[in-house]
Amino acid sequence: QDLPYPGKLRLKGEITEKEADATQQKYESIRRAVLAAVKGTYFHLGYLAKQQKILGEDELLLRQVEQAAESRYRNGMGNQQDVLQAQLERTKLLREVNMNQLEQGKTQAELKHLLNRSQTSTDIATAELSESTLAYDFDQLLAGARANNPDLAGMQKMVERQGLQIDLAKKDFYPDFNVQGMWQRTDPSQFRAYYQFSVGMRIPIYRSRRQRPELAQAESDRDRAKSDYETQTQQTAFQLRQEFVSAEKSAELLKIYREGLLPQARAELQAGMAAYQSNRQDFQALLASFLDVLKLDEEHWQTAG
Repeated sequence: QDLPYPGKLRLKGEITEKEADATQQKYESIRRAVLAAVKGTYFHLGYLAKQQKILGEDELLLRQVEQAAESRYRNGMGNQQDVLQAQLERTKLLREVNMNQLEQGKTQAELKHLLNRSQTSTDIATAELSESTLAYDFDQLLAGARANNPDLAGMQKMVERQGLQIDLAKKDFYPDFNVQGMWQRTDPSQFRAYYQFSVGMRIPIYRSRRQRPELAQAESDRDRAKSDYETQTQQTAFQLRQEFVSAEKSAELLKIYREGLLPQARAELQAGMAAYQSNRQDFQALLASFLDVLKLDEEHWQTAG
């Protein structure tokens, strides 16, 4: 029976536990990555559905512009070019609607794939997109990321594992033992049965060629694991800061769109419509007002999405 130097078996068990913990964190990281992909695809699908609705509303506005141009042309106050240009813009808008529907179809297929659903299953309906405020400041989010990020947790486990590996390498400088026992039965009429016990020791006499390089390698692996952990910690903080600033500024932009740009653009379009119908504004100015509304609608929901 081999008897390792006291503490070696315990260290080997703890090293194995750290490896298992690191593997569990890798699994959790993959699970969260898939979950994030599902959420991102779902919200993109919700954005496309909202964009489809906005395009439908903008098409109604463009139809009013086209009807106004046709009315002025029939009354001899406009020209055919205005009517044709309005029709061209409506055709372009229909193209945007079809492209949106195409993108929705692709996104539906991607979401079903992520959810492991049949591609022939019913399409997934999304809830209405709504704005939400940040519930935490950056310091709280950073602390939560450091405490709950599975990538960081897995790398921390590897740092701990390499620390234990150093302890185990130091134990290899001490001898291991072995105990042997033997019992032999002979002819009972002539000899008695006898027992034999022996204790052995394996002494590490080649320290410079084996134990010291192994210790140096373990220390190098520990330093590399620490460096990887610190690098990942900084990368996580960097990415989180970017996302936090983006969310903050997006909230401000949404307010500007909601309370300023969109109402102003629609009011300008309605005023321009009335001025065009009374022959106080040309068609190009009216069309420019509509295109402003269309562009701002798209930018608004791109920011929200």
